[in-house]
Amino acid sequence: MTPRNGVRPAAPLDASDRERLLGGTHHDPHSLLGAHPGRGGVAFRALRPYAETVTVLAKGLRAELHDDGDGLFSALLPLRRIPEYTLQVAYEDATLEFADPYRLLPAIGELDLHLIGEGRHEELWHALGARPMTHQGITGTRFTLWAPNARGVRVVGDFNHWDGTACAMRSLGSSGVWELFLPGIGEGALYKFEITRPDGSRTLRADPMARRTEVPPATASVVSASHHVWNDEAWMAHRGARPVHEAPFSVYEVHLPSWRPGLTYRRLAEQLPAYVRDLGFTHVELMPVAEHPFGGSWGYQVTGFYAPTARMGTPDDFRHLVDALHRAGIGVIMDWVPAHFPRDDWALAEFDGRPLYEHSDPARAAHPDWGTLEFDYGRKEVRNFLVANAVYWCEEFHIDGLRVDAVASMLYLDYSREHGEWSPNEHGGRENLDAVSFLQEMNATVYRRCPGVVTIAEESTAWDGVTRATHHVGPGGFGGLGFGLKWNMGWMHDSLGYVEHEPVHRRFHHNEMTFSMVYAYSENYVLPISHDEVVHGKRALVSKMPGDWWQQRANHRAYLGFMWAHPGKQLLFMGQEFAQGAEWSEGHGPDWWLLDPSYSAEADHRGVRDLVRDLNRVYAATPALWQRDTDPGGFAWVDGGAADDNVFAFLRFDADGTPLLAVSHFSPVVRHEYRLGVPPSVPAWSEAMNTDAARYGGGDVRNDGPVKPESVAAHGHRTSVRLTLPPLATVWLKPV
Repeated sequence: MTPRNGVRPAAPLDASDRERLLGGTHHDPHSLLGAHPGRGGVAFRALRPYAETVTVLAKGLRAELHDDGDGLFSALLPLRRIPEYTLQVAYEDATLEFADPYRLLPAIGELDLHLIGEGRHEELWHALGARPMTHQGITGTRFTLWAPNARGVRVVGDFNHWDGTACAMRSLGSSGVWELFLPGIGEGALYKFEITRPDGSRTLRADPMARRTEVPPATASVVSASHHVWNDEAWMAHRGARPVHEAPFSVYEVHLPSWRPGLTYRRLAEQLPAYVRDLGFTHVELMPVAEHPFGGSWGYQVTGFYAPTARMGTPDDFRHLVDALHRAGIGVIMDWVPAHFPRDDWALAEFDGRPLYEHSDPARAAHPDWGTLEFDYGRKEVRNFLVANAVYWCEEFHIDGLRVDAVASMLYLDYSREHGEWSPNEHGGRENLDAVSFLQEMNATVYRRCPGVVTIAEESTAWDGVTRATHHVGPGGFGGLGFGLKWNMGWMHDSLGYVEHEPVHRRFHHNEMTFSMVYAYSENYVLPISHDEVVHGKRALVSKMPGDWWQQRANHRAYLGFMWAHPGKQLLFMGQEFAQGAEWSEGHGPDWWLLDPSYSAEADHRGVRDLVRDLNRVYAATPALWQRDTDPGGFAWVDGGAADDNVFAFLRFDADGTPLLAVSHFSPVVRHEYRLGVPPSVPAWSEAMNTDAARYGGGDVRNDGPVKPESVAAHGHRTSVRLTLPPLATVWLKPV
């Protein structure tokens, strides 16, 4: 070849290497591109499609490379060593200068690759994804991706006009990890990965580890780094001071996009903490925050497991909201969805051309209920992806709890499957042993790394040991799953079934309210009235109640009083705190107009909200209601069999034995002189809560003044009290 401008072209590439490099299927483009010493000097080679010229610039050196065609440029320069150099690339309308990414060593360490290969990288987000950084003295972004089945991977983005030809990644050994450091690329850049599948076809994918995304329906990933300065040191230092099952725990469940539609994370931070604090809830539970393409899924079909949804702002904006809640003294629980993911062809499904995150058996991969795919919990890298994700939210966003969605669907191989549609495990059982192992690992890792964090299972079956420690083996031969708390779905279904009956029929369903105490101490429970109970024709809580509007509100208040006194923690979905009558819709959220003073029935709704505030206030100040939630000695029936009266009376005790008497009366009549046995050690009782109080919208039937026991035996006690029971009301009495 004839030298151009006195520069000789480098030796031509092997035809196979050239074809694979141009086709985006070369496993090691760094071995061909960049600068390499050899016979006769240093060979420089660059792949820059559409460039008119490419010039190497270094101290005392300016050499224009030879155009080898197809966007390849090369030169053999008579140098003894590789200099620190940049590339000057001239296009028709611009000239750019930048460090050559192909002269750089891998920007990910051997330890990271080893841990990824072992499935034990607990800080996976530091190793994979897009990470702005300085590498070998050069500022840019390191892109790393796990795609073990790919024939080639290229980075595409707004910085290369979505043409990845010049941005081919290298495969790092047998790890399945691909890597490329791109100088000059920084925060805010949009990107995806162009993957060549085993069959030679190509697919464009969002980054599974993206920490930020475009606002849906756009699907690109965004290079991101956090600059938030936390101000919640006091909260973080003390949040684990008391075990959660021995502490007050009252949760307000929120769907952030619809709580006040249109608010950003930062605007929510101005309103939500003050509202929740005023009502006295100890925690908020956020329906899934991780990025999801379809708003109608409420966040339960996740595509961006490491990115807060961009609908309301940036990841740092979300950190700001969590920070504000903590500074208001409110814990933050987040719904987490490791059970399944959607089939969108730009996300995780058959990510690199073959089943990767999902199970390789189509029957195991397909979720029968939601049209989604189930994770392959037996694959160590997938398990690592999820375990690290749980840690990520707790460490990077200071999340205080993870409520794990749809645990039952993970635990059972035959979940929603008919005979012949599933295969038993190696022992012939229906338990998904891989999912059991994953949940145990996730819980053990989170509790070890994140002091004060609680994990909560939405588990709807009688699986043994959901909240038992992982090292304690139960009767079924499994270790505990290791959760801190479990939603009590049985209590929820039974108690709602009871209150939906007309009072005259409730005596035939009395056991639906008492049965929960048969198993109340088998797990550490949360009593949930969640979003699932106020959608899809199930009606809002107050609308489930029978009778006219007065009776519906009275039933609603009595039920909340019963719920707050029952062993277990409390969870109430937004809108139910002021007796919203309509079902929730993600399109418009709670009916705040019901609290507008111009609305004629505003006082009715404000009264229920005042009740919730007082329930939380008295609850937090009364250890008997939470200190021994998991101790059978903290509860005793006074009368659990008064079916004809629709009355439930029980005692709660704190660690010192101080009692609280709770009486729920679900008939629309006043019962005078109602005798209940009480401990003789209490000289007098006074009302601490009465859901029939006038300020709550009730008839104000009360027990005024101290109620003194009489030496009349009842219900196994030597002494008893005579009470006036308001209609459709719950009354709490405390020792004077």
